Amino acid sequence: MPQDQENFRDSIGTVTAEGKRAWVYPKKPSGRYYEYRKYVSYGLLLFLFASPFIKINGNQFLMFNVLERRFNIFGFPFWPQDFHLVVISMIIGVIFISLFTVAYGRIFCGWICPQTIFMEMVFRRIEYWIDGDRGAQMRLDKSPWNAKKIRKRVLKWSIFFIISFLIANVFLAYLIGSDKLIRYITDGPLAHMGTMIPLLIFTGVFYFVFAWFREQVCIIACPYGRMQGVLLDDKSIVVSYDHKRGEGENGRKKFRKNEDRDALGHGDCIDCFQCVNVCPTGIDIRNGTQLECVNCTACIDECDHIMESINRPKGLIRYASEDEINNKTKFRFTPRMKGYTAVLTILTGVLIGMLFLRNELEANILRLPGQLYERKENNIISNVYTYKLINKTVKDIDDVNFRLLSHKGEIKMVSQDSFEVPAEQLAEGTLFIEINSAALNGDKDKLKIGVYSGDELIETTVTQFLAPRSYN
Repeated sequence: MPQDQENFRDSIGTVTAEGKRAWVYPKKPSGRYYEYRKYVSYGLLLFLFASPFIKINGNQFLMFNVLERRFNIFGFPFWPQDFHLVVISMIIGVIFISLFTVAYGRIFCGWICPQTIFMEMVFRRIEYWIDGDRGAQMRLDKSPWNAKKIRKRVLKWSIFFIISFLIANVFLAYLIGSDKLIRYITDGPLAHMGTMIPLLIFTGVFYFVFAWFREQVCIIACPYGRMQGVLLDDKSIVVSYDHKRGEGENGRKKFRKNEDRDALGHGDCIDCFQCVNVCPTGIDIRNGTQLECVNCTACIDECDHIMESINRPKGLIRYASEDEINNKTKFRFTPRMKGYTAVLTILTGVLIGMLFLRNELEANILRLPGQLYERKENNIISNVYTYKLINKTVKDIDDVNFRLLSHKGEIKMVSQDSFEVPAEQLAEGTLFIEINSAALNGDKDKLKIGVYSGDELIETTVTQFLAPRSYN
């Protein structure tokens, strides 16, 4: 390709030579892949809006309460003490996306990313309904501010703001919990201005992103687009233009009826620019894989329509690897993909094992800092401890008491012998452990303590017992 045609590699298509915004007016897509994307997108939107309000065993299905450091993932509650599980889950997510990027390119962006789904399947569809398709939108933007344009703009912007406010509320449900959100709505905004003001700020952010910033999020702000440059290789399946078929021996040529293109040596591409017009980021996929491409498949559907209309085979633009187009090599599972898969399988197994071993009550019993042992009558050694019990369930745990499992001795509570740990709450207090010196093995013995609910053992924990050195 001549050097003067490669300026797309040195600049972003949505910015003019003067540095101003080049607004993208994508043509309304249609076709087989677009229908599939609609099914996937609306299913994911339903999942997004329903998840904060679904409960499993009383736990919100998904919740990320950063302020109170409480997380629910698929109905499993996670506390600060379970942060290692959250970290492993995040690592698994990163490796999973990396594996799919190595194998299938930026497919996450085009099919699953919330930014793309909201932009293409919600806000743009509303825009098509109010402003019309590509040509009508361009004419409307260039027209003077008459009554028709004002009416369309006010209607569109109002609907965009309402949807942005709804999205902000849903995200708030993920952050603070759906029950609290419903209570705030019932109480009215004036009763919770400390929450209402951030909610309006986030509404403004969402409105700004979907009404103006749009595809710039994918091109400029999102780091995932940069990642694909590292992760992709010539064996990755991406939205690709078959340049060998499209260019032929003598390049592209406009379509002419009853012309034998094969005999003239021209490729199947008729230079109609419909793949460019339908692209939501405004690129020309015929230039190859680019940073801006989000693998949305709009160009595939549009090119297939054109090929059908001129009686040429479909698939001039399709999901394919560079290796497949150049060498006709079929997709295969490369050693690189096998490595990602092995790491993903191991980490997933570790996470599942940790989830099964995770207890619903977590107990920590530690010696009171700065306190030594105390000698009592009959060779009794006493240590003072603080305990913290975290109830990770949505049910109260009644009649909680402690018993020594490793030594003969006595546990004395400061307040009462048994107590209750409320649902999803922390119970803490002070206790004394008294053991006869004859039962001790040294100056620092490890004690195993059982936490019981009535007579049922629900958790065990280990702590140290300090005794005089002379009793070794």
